[in-house]
Amino acid sequence: MTNDSTLPANEDAWRGAVYQAWLARFGAPPAAAAELRVRARARLAGLDAYFGELQGRRVLNLMGSNGMKAVATALLGAQVTVVDFAQGNADYAQALAEAAGVELRYIVSDVLALDSAERARRYDLVFAELGILHYFSDLAPFAALVTEVLERGARFVLRDFHPVSTKLLSFRGSTAKVRKVKVTGDYFEAALRAEPVSFAKYLPPDAAATATVLWRRWTLGEVVTAFAAAGLRIERLVEEPNRSSEVFDRGIPKTFVLVAVKA
Repeated sequence: MTNDSTLPANEDAWRGAVYQAWLARFGAPPAAAAELRVRARARLAGLDAYFGELQGRRVLNLMGSNGMKAVATALLGAQVTVVDFAQGNADYAQALAEAAGVELRYIVSDVLALDSAERARRYDLVFAELGILHYFSDLAPFAALVTEVLERGARFVLRDFHPVSTKLLSFRGSTAKVRKVKVTGDYFEAALRAEPVSFAKYLPPDAAATATVLWRRWTLGEVVTAFAAAGLRIERLVEEPNRSSEVFDRGIPKTFVLVAVKA
């Protein structure tokens, strides 16, 4: 999250029915954990290719949401800490970790409001994924935090939605026959916009209607520049197609992975 004027609206949304949304999406934590134990690497959706060795490594998952990626990482041998704003996320993640038989250290906090003791900890890997950056109206403080908590030589891995898809294009139609893609946006727009919170699609319509947040979408250049300016050495920028379908939106970048190292 960000600690500026966008926060009150985002606080309200994330204090809502987030735990119930994850129950609807993944099922009860014991059932979700049973599946996760046999598909831990698959749940990382290729992120582990950028992580390197995980056994015994100290890993920080910033804005780690419901803990799916964090628990998967712990199942692969890492010592994982999550920082996330929402208590409902923490409740689901802790229950998931317990059912999966792994330890998970979960800090409920705005990532930019971590105390000095937490900021003094050092990690062998820091990662964040999908729907992270748009919660910040200024990327510099977040990039500075990432740099601060990394050990020297350690790696930061970010996967997020590609701005070509989120800022420039609109998509309609749920089958290949009627799928339409149009250029309707302004790639360089910097305004804050009210959007449904990510978990709203798993809630009943009456609950989902009130779950909105303020987002600021960033260009790819702004993202890379922010982390480079914070002192990280950019190792790799990978632009990814639609990972969930080989039919929809072929040839359009849907996500990206930024890999950076603290020199």
